[in-house]
Amino acid sequence: MAKSLLEMAADIVKSQCQGTSMTTEDVTAALSNTFNSLQSLQAMEAQGESCESPDATAAAVDVKPEKSILKNKIVCLECGESFKMLSPKHLRSHGLDGRSYRQKYGLPLRQPLCAKALSDKRKKAGKARGLPDNLRKAIAERKGSPKKSAGRPRKKS
Repeated sequence: MAKSLLEMAADIVKSQCQGTSMTTEDVTAALSNTFNSLQSLQAMEAQGESCESPDATAAAVDVKPEKSILKNKIVCLECGESFKMLSPKHLRSHGLDGRSYRQKYGLPLRQPLCAKALSDKRKKAGKARGLPDNLRKAIAERKGSPKKSAGRPRKKS
């Protein structure tokens, strides 16, 4: 069963009392303030308002797209949270995919949506596996061979 606001406020103030010495007046004031805060949060939740401060959402919007990709993190320009990589699952939570996210914020379409350190690590691992050389060979072979028709091969009659 869910706790009432008074029970939650009492638990919070009880935890505060265990950590610091408080007079009875301090306890009464803390209980009153905590209860009022919980009531206002509950009212905001019932109205469907976000509990985030307006400054937090404004900070996410204020970040320039070029500055959102840092060495060890990338800041989502939609919600302002930091990640090592903006996964397709996270972007779907905002109703976007990688391509539409890049277009919306003016990022190059080939820009990795991950921290620079992670991108460099992947680049080094690819070079160690010989990907650039293999890619050059594949491109050269494709240029040398005739183009294949797109779609399924036709049956001979």
